[in-house]
This record gives sequence, structure tokens and C-alpha cells, in this order.
Amino acid sequence: MMRPGSEAELADAVAGATGPLRVIGGGTRDIGAPVDGDVLSAAGLSGISLYEPGALTLVAAAGTPLADIEAALASEGQRLAFEPMDHRGLLGTTGVPTIGGVVAANVSGPRRIQAGACRDSALGVRFVDGRGRVLKNGGRVMKNVTGYDLVKLLAGSWGTLGVLSEVSLKVQAIPETEATLVAQGLSAQDGVAALSAALGSPFDVTGAAWLSDTGEARVRIEGLAASVAYRLKQMGAEICAGWDVYEGVASAALWQEVRDVTPLSGQAGTVWRVSVKPTDAPALLNALGDPQAICDWGGGLVWLLMPEGGDGGAAAVRGAVARLGGHATLVRGSAETRRAVSVFQPEEAGVARITAGLRAQFDPRGILNPGLMG
Repeated sequence: MMRPGSEAELADAVAGATGPLRVIGGGTRDIGAPVDGDVLSAAGLSGISLYEPGALTLVAAAGTPLADIEAALASEGQRLAFEPMDHRGLLGTTGVPTIGGVVAANVSGPRRIQAGACRDSALGVRFVDGRGRVLKNGGRVMKNVTGYDLVKLLAGSWGTLGVLSEVSLKVQAIPETEATLVAQGLSAQDGVAALSAALGSPFDVTGAAWLSDTGEARVRIEGLAASVAYRLKQMGAEICAGWDVYEGVASAALWQEVRDVTPLSGQAGTVWRVSVKPTDAPALLNALGDPQAICDWGGGLVWLLMPEGGDGGAAAVRGAVARLGGHATLVRGSAETRRAVSVFQPEEAGVARITAGLRAQFDPRGILNPGLMG
């Protein structure tokens, strides 16, 4: 494994590569078609170079452990708004999640419905392209005009356009308190309907999920204690009558479970991550024979547990998505399954041409995670 200790060493490693490179961060997200090549890890580039709590801005090397980032922010009463998932439980991987890996995969948790995705918190990046050139885009403030928005492009590119060496992020204050309203035994139809009503209310919901194994609907509210108390009362009267209330640490535990897809961890089967129109989530589950699932983002993000063997459920999932609209990603599956099916949603012809053009510009030799995204 190549593990450069500086950006210059990273650039030299890419420039000197004579074949494919399997680009990783901490190695915790083994997602995508398997890549055969020399492993290049950015985990050796570590450390927070700038943190300005007053400006809600943090700059860190891409290999900085996510835990270090979160600890530094917590010491100042702050956090990452997008609530990044820890994939280790679901995927059965080891290693240490890095901030560069989070950005490269655009990892976004339950709070995405209110605070946006990881890419929405990314202010700037430094990265090494497939030629070995060090490029920079963006900066440390939101109003930063530098032409093409490569920050958004790199977030979610899975190391196929460049190897991140540094990221700049905006952060937010940790709210004074949080609380979650919970109802048990709801069908998918009733659960998603309740989530839609909560999200359509004026009460600034920051989490809305339904779990199939318990029929449990969860709605989270965060903020100042007096505000949370008022909104709980109003939602209990208008939308969530009779629902149980979990506060503080108990509430946070519920959302860590949703964030990390814990109910599907340790169970045999492939796991799919499907994005659909929220109100179509019940129809998706019905079309697939009601598999075990977690509907996050009010139903807009559906985690599915499908049987192993064959195509791992690819034909059924993609067929249902084609009818309803949306896209599906195979998050967990054997290497054989990931070689045999398209892990990421196949692109339409026009989009595929744009993608190919971008890769030709940033990685003309085709050495950065070739084939990982199809």
C-alpha cells in the first residue's frame, strides 16, 4: 500500500503510477465495483490546519480521522451539520473513517432533509488529478467565486476524478437540546404519510424516518429548549397525537441507529440505497415484496435488505426504480455480485457522455479507481 505523508508525495505517487490505482481513505467504505490496482491511501495526510469557531469554518487534511474532526468541533460546541454515516457496522469493515473519504463519497445522514448534503457544507478542496497535478478550488467562505464549482463535483466522485488532499468545511453549533417523537406499529403507507405531514409542518423537523421491522416512525426536533418544548406540544396536538417522546441522549441514540443503518447490519443479504420521491417509498416496498427496510429523509431515501445470490436483487430493484423514478446503489454485496451488476445507477446516454468527458479531463490515463463507478 502507498501511504504518502504529504501532498507533494501524493502528487509524486500519482504522477509516477504505471497502472491503475485503488484510491482509498481509511478503507471503511468498500463500495463500488472492485478495483484491481495498487492501493493508494490518503490516510497519511492528517491534521486540522485551520479551525475558526467564530467563522464556523474548518480546514483539514483529507486523511484526518472523522473522530478527530468531531472531537475538535465538540470541544467548541459545534458539529458537522450533515451527520455522516459510519459504514463499518453495515459493511463489516475495519479501519478509521476519514474526512476526505466522507467528502469523496458525499456521505450524508438523516439531517440532510434540513441541513443539506455533505457537498453543501464543502467550501473548498485541494486534490491531485490523474496527471499528478495539485489543484485547488473554492475557499473558506460561502461567497467564493472561482469559476467551475469543482468542490461539488469532487464530492461524490469516489476518487475517480482526483485524490483529495485537503477539504474546507462549514460547521454549525450543536443545538441546546433535541427530542424525538416515536410511534409504533405503523404500515409503510401510514408511516410515510405521518413523516410527510411532519415535514410539511412549520416546526423545522431535522429527522424523519420509518423502520419496517418495528413499524416505527420517528420525527426529530432540535433547537433551544423552550422552542423544542413548544414544537413538541404543537406537533403532539396537530400531527403526532399519542406518540412517545425521547429526549437528549435517548433521542440521539435513535438517530445514530438510523444514520448507520444498524437494523440491517449483521444480517445476510445485499443492501441497496435507493432514492425515490418520498411518497413513492411504500409503492417501492410493495413492488419488492415488502423486504426489511429503513425509510429515511421522510421516505426519500430507502435502505433495502435483499436476498443474496443471483444478481443480489439488481433486476427487481432497478425495475421498480425505473417505473417509479429515482436511482439505486448497491452498497453491500459480494465482490462477485459487484463485478456482475452495475453498482451505481446506470447513467442516461447524455449524462454518460458528460461523465466520460470529465474523467478524460481530470484523469486522461484512466488510473484513478477505474471501473469503480461503472
